This record gives sequence, C-alpha cells and structure tokens, in this order.
Amino acid sequence: MKTETLRTINYMSLLLAFLPLQSSAFSGLHQGSFLAHTRVLGQPKTIFKPVSVLLATSEDTDEEIERLRSMAAKLRAEAAALESEQQKAVAAAAERAFQKFDIDNDGEISLEELKRGLEKEFKMELSEKRAKQLMDAFDKSGDGVLQMDEFVGVDILRNRLDALARDEKALALEKAKAAQMESEAVKLLQAQLEMLNDRKPSNTDKIISILPYLFPLLDGLQFAKYLVLENPENPLSITIAVFYAFYRSIPFAGIITFFALSFLSGNITLNRLIRYNMQQAIFLDIALFFPGLIAALLTLVTPGTIPPALSELGDDFLFVVLLATVGYSVVSSLLGIEPNKIPIISQAVLDRMPTVDMFDAEGRFIPRNQQKTDKKKDDDKDENKDKK
Repeated sequence: MKTETLRTINYMSLLLAFLPLQSSAFSGLHQGSFLAHTRVLGQPKTIFKPVSVLLATSEDTDEEIERLRSMAAKLRAEAAALESEQQKAVAAAAERAFQKFDIDNDGEISLEELKRGLEKEFKMELSEKRAKQLMDAFDKSGDGVLQMDEFVGVDILRNRLDALARDEKALALEKAKAAQMESEAVKLLQAQLEMLNDRKPSNTDKIISILPYLFPLLDGLQFAKYLVLENPENPLSITIAVFYAFYRSIPFAGIITFFALSFLSGNITLNRLIRYNMQQAIFLDIALFFPGLIAALLTLVTPGTIPPALSELGDDFLFVVLLATVGYSVVSSLLGIEPNKIPIISQAVLDRMPTVDMFDAEGRFIPRNQQKTDKKKDDDKDENKDKK
C-alpha cells in the first residue's frame, strides 16, 4: 500500500514537470514522449487518455495542474499518516515489551530484570556477564538501568546478543589458536633442548670432559724440559718422558687430535661440559703455538741473543701457567662446573658454543657461521634487487 502511494506521488511529480504553468509552452508537448515516461513508472497508459483533450485550452490545463497538485498533497499526507501509524505500532510494541521486562513496574529495567526477561523470552539461560554487556551497550545514561527511551525492543536485543555470541566465539577461536601455537612452540623448544644436550653432566660426563686437556698438556711438555724432563732420577719425570715420546712417535698425532676434538665438539648430543672442554682444549693448544713461534723468530733473526737462563725461565713460566690452567679446568669439570673463567680463551669458546637460537623454525640445527653466511647471501640478494 505504501509502495503504491509513493509510486503515485512520483508519477504526479513527473506529470507536473511536463505541465508548465504557461499553456503556450505546454502546447508543444509531444504526447507520445509523455506517455513513454509514464510507462517507466509502471502506470497504465489508459490513465492519460483524457490528457490529450485537456491540452486544448490553457484554462483546462491550469485546472488539471491544480487538481494533480491536490492529489499529490493528499497522497503525501496519506503516506505520512501510514508512517506515523507504523511508528506508533512499533512504539506500542516496545512499550509492551518494556512492561514485560519491568517486573516491579518502577519504570526502569534493572540488570536482573533484563537477564530474567531475556531468559524467559528466548527460553535459554543467559550469563550475568552477557546481560551486563547488553546493558552497557544500550544504557546511554550510564546509570545501570534501562529507561523507556533506552529500550530498543526484543528483536534488537536478540541481534545484539547474537553478535556478542559471534564475537565471543571468534575470540575463543583466536585464543585456542594462540594456545595451540604456544604449545607447539614449547614442544619444539623441548625437542631442541633434548637435541642440544645442555643438561646437568653425569659423573661419566665429568670424567670424559677432562680427557681433552691431555691434548694441550702433551703439547705443552716441550716447555717442561728444564723443569721435568731433565731430571731422569725422578720416577714421575721418567713416566712423563715415556708418555711424551710415545705421543710424538705417532705420525701427525697433534693434527689428528686437533681435528678429532674439533669434529666431536660439534656433536650437540654430547653433554655441554664435554663439548665445552673440547673447544677450550683446542684453544689452549693454539695458545701454546705462539710463544714457540715468537722464540723461533727471535732465534732466527738474532741468533744467540736470548740468554739460556731467560729461555729456561720462560719455558718454566709457560709450563706452570699451563699446569695451573689445566688444573683449574679439571677440578672445575669434576665438580660439574663449566670452567669458563680463563681470560680471553673462555669467552672465545662461549661464542662458539651452540645455543637454542641456532635452530630454525622447523627445528633444524644451523651453526652460527652458517647463519652468518646465509644472512650475508640474503643481504646481497636484497642489495642487488634494490640496484635493479
């Protein structure tokens, strides 16, 4: 009914547009064109059969215009009346619903009344939290109750309730997804820690961890010739001399030991203490190379300039420092403590020790030097792209 009324009003407006106030201007209107426009509005052509007759005189035309204007005004009034009636019906329905919710008839709907009313209306149990969310959404005055002008009706409350349920479900899914990702991350970290043996060393691990220090100790015996090896009457000196001679009799013993320790120290399944001591033994052995190299260069450049007493004192000092360093490392390792207090060397070893951050997102172990190489390659690719 309302749609037909509005369509008729539109038709009247178009008709007025084709019927100007001056009859002289209207006399040239083409009837076919006018009828074509009316068909667009869906009005039957038969309505306009009398129009051709009205075009005869200016007076008849003016009267017809006034009549059409009157009809349009009447139709607009009817449409307004219909709309008013609909608004009254909606307001009456809202008032009835408000009275249902307002149990104590005090003109306000409290949180408890809203909760009970919705449960009764929707035949479902409603949590106090959800009822509070609805109250906060429509309580414009913020006084904790709903007045009549704030009550929006049952349908809107239902829609908002459904929207809150959807939002809560989406939030729950996001939390569940985040919890699952966190759980997977924890499992991956545990797997990495299992693979990277950083656990507390066992007694066997402690004993094995001190064996790598035989490598720098044997190579350091070259500095013990004045302190130990030249005292043949000492049984300890004889034992050390025999052991040192056996070690030197093995071809490339030092090189083989160096590469063996270097390879084994990269085995992350070995206990950290064992791997750490392997690395530290390698660095100690490398450190022993430089005093001998300096002495050899001085002898080559200025032969005979180093007094024998000074050379003996230097060798004894180096061997005592080596004994003290190895002794500290052995005692600390047997106690299960990482011997990381040796200046310069311990820090260098720590920088080479594998850590959890050397695992990629898929749990694969990538050494730090390979990470640096891969990063450099990626940076070079990005730089080349920027140049292009």
